Amino acid sequence: MAKPFPISPKHPERICWGCDRYCAANALACGNGADRTMHPAEVFGDDWNEQGDYGLALPEQQGPAQDQGAT
Repeated sequence: MAKPFPISPKHPERICWGCDRYCAANALACGNGADRTMHPAEVFGDDWNEQGDYGLALPEQQGPAQDQGAT
């Protein structure tokens, strides 16, 4: 299962956003290119998620985690 994608991280420049590993910018493990992939906020600004339908749930819209094994 993929990690939830952060809408506005504090320091997006410290992480590569190219895959679900979210490696440190100086320790790229996936080999997904020579440089780190920038967070959309770095490219499009802080309101990047309002410009299109990315299918991301905002933190206040996410419900509590459900335990699927409980009866």
